[in-house]
Amino acid sequence: MSIEPYILNDIPIQSICGKIGNMHELFNKFAHSHIPVEKNGEYIGCLSENDARSFEASKAIGDYQYALENFSVHEEDTWLGVLEVFAQNRTTLMPVLNAENQYVGYVELNEVIGLFNAIPFFSEPGGILVIEKGFTDYSFSEICQIIESNSGKVLGLFISRIKNEVAQITIKTNSLGLNQIIQSFRRYGYKIVSEHHEDNYRQNLKERSEYLQKYLGI
Repeated sequence: MSIEPYILNDIPIQSICGKIGNMHELFNKFAHSHIPVEKNGEYIGCLSENDARSFEASKAIGDYQYALENFSVHEEDTWLGVLEVFAQNRTTLMPVLNAENQYVGYVELNEVIGLFNAIPFFSEPGGILVIEKGFTDYSFSEICQIIESNSGKVLGLFISRIKNEVAQITIKTNSLGLNQIIQSFRRYGYKIVSEHHEDNYRQNLKERSEYLQKYLGI
């Protein structure tokens, strides 16, 4: 999905020759973490509110050019790629450039996050399952096969963490009854990380342990 329909231009890009005081006024008016800056018609970076507030209002933006943060996306980029750039730069405003690298507007973080509501991973009813396996041992095809062999469908999955050569995979399936799927994953050597009320595996182990302790105590 392209971000082009979500591009805004109600915040004018500021000239490097402008005053820091003008930036103060913009930050008072717009609740954003950064404002874009241009030099000779070319986008050169963003000034953060935290930095702008610490600078003298009477001085030119150019006096603090070293503080500009140079991040941007292009209007043909997909929303998922744009979200990644947002995360890397901790900003609420992302400048958008055209094919000639000219500033055309910006997108807001809230608008991009809102697009998640339209994808099946979040909008469709189902169950969330978090599993772990060695980074070189798992495969998406195997994960999908396990779910589909238990009459389920995969609505989405992604690697949510990699640590110590172990991959953690978060899955959403349309199946609300996850017990059979959970047991199948265990048979294939996957560790179940998420907690599930319908998972009777731990309860069975507990009951058997209690029975064994009672038996040994006789």
